[in-house]
Amino acid sequence: MGLGSPHRNHPRSPAEGRGVSIVALSPGADLSGFRTAARRLIATGVSPEHVLWQIGEAPSLFGPTEDGQPAGAPLSLPRTVAALIPMVVPHRDPERYALLYALIWRVTQGERALLEVASDPLVHRLHLMRKAIGRDLHKMHAFLRFRRVGDGEPERFTAWFEPDHHILEAAAPFFVDRFRPLHWTILTPEGSAHWDTQALHFGPPGRREEVPEGDGFEAGWRDYYESTFNPARLNLDAMRAEMPKKYWKNMPETAAIPALIRSAAARTAEMIERPPQMPTKRDPIKAVAAMTDQNPTSLDELNAIIKRSEPLVPGATQAVLGEGPLGATIAFVGEQPGDQEDLQGRPFVGPAGQLFSRAMEEAGLTRSDAYVTNSVKHFKFTQRGKRRIHEKPTAGEVSHYRWWLDRELEFVGPKIVVALGATAVLALAGKAVPITRNRGPFAFGGKPFAGFITVHPSYLLRLPDEAAKAEAYAAFVNDLRQVGRLAA
Repeated sequence: MGLGSPHRNHPRSPAEGRGVSIVALSPGADLSGFRTAARRLIATGVSPEHVLWQIGEAPSLFGPTEDGQPAGAPLSLPRTVAALIPMVVPHRDPERYALLYALIWRVTQGERALLEVASDPLVHRLHLMRKAIGRDLHKMHAFLRFRRVGDGEPERFTAWFEPDHHILEAAAPFFVDRFRPLHWTILTPEGSAHWDTQALHFGPPGRREEVPEGDGFEAGWRDYYESTFNPARLNLDAMRAEMPKKYWKNMPETAAIPALIRSAAARTAEMIERPPQMPTKRDPIKAVAAMTDQNPTSLDELNAIIKRSEPLVPGATQAVLGEGPLGATIAFVGEQPGDQEDLQGRPFVGPAGQLFSRAMEEAGLTRSDAYVTNSVKHFKFTQRGKRRIHEKPTAGEVSHYRWWLDRELEFVGPKIVVALGATAVLALAGKAVPITRNRGPFAFGGKPFAGFITVHPSYLLRLPDEAAKAEAYAAFVNDLRQVGRLAA
């Protein structure tokens, strides 16, 4: 018996003896069609061995839909099962739908904890498929390169990618979040994705020839890649494992790899012979000591000091100060300003900030009554052409700004402080604390306020799957509701 029907110990299904139900789904990752079919099949009690899954041009269920056929109510599945399904549907294995339906059938027949049984052959195979999709998404996110098309306005960019699985629709939201102000198109052998700064559209397949061979930005990108290449850490096996050669033809920086490899030995010897030099970076210990000598007596004085201070990592337009009333019951601490925050000089006004405001409203909280700030006061980024790409602050940079944050919260005097994400937790706790295991009420040792840990709203924007994004957003709103209850 195959993996698609590992449940012969269950009672006979009402569908047994009625023949085989044929389910036709669209080519690619037909998540919507599979969900609809699974609901109908479960509603009518059709067991997996009586279902034949076919991938065709026109989706249908049991041939033409009969009048009065039950549509099937939404299935009550464990959260882990619901999250697994959209991560397996894009797999190329033609048995993926049969395997997923076998999982759903067994779960609805009483095996609610089935996914926790790693030794089960069905579970093992599905987890391998999920990992394969995760790797393929990572490679598309990391190795896809846009090239400018034409000289018109607005600027338009196109990229070519050949994924191993049907991941285009799952991967596209990542690029929407990263390149929201740009007009771009991603072409693959199976379909295309188009973003016009307002809406995402999917279309027919493209051809590699539709993407330019290069553009003016690529020379600068190659120079950057060469400048960051460390010959002393060259590991060809690790390089091929992380960046397979099948992707090289679409990546401008890979043209420099052969020459960098040939010169690696000589450059390493030169580095060894070179006399040591003292670092030119600012000393964080001295910087913190200088801050403590400033001794502000009010939040306005502290903000004036922050505004006068140079960013630890140069490039930011301005310091972004906290915002909200003194004596606010709740204070929210994020990571650092983003691109829009740096330009406007206000915290949480970019895409993540807009999502945060919407979640607060749904949770019954008023943003104007809360105090909102960041652990790090200056925007850290990498310049890529006209775009400034957010770069996560290091632990040393968080420590540099920590004294300012502590004084800021002393002046505000909140009853409860919410850490949004790992960087905020590091700043408030003084050490790394896993968010997943500590999400919820948390004691930041020695602080005069209650603490709470949740995710940063930018995490919700980065999730590639819409179902997972909706689930994570609902959990975030629930966290904010709990904060409101604790504050009351």
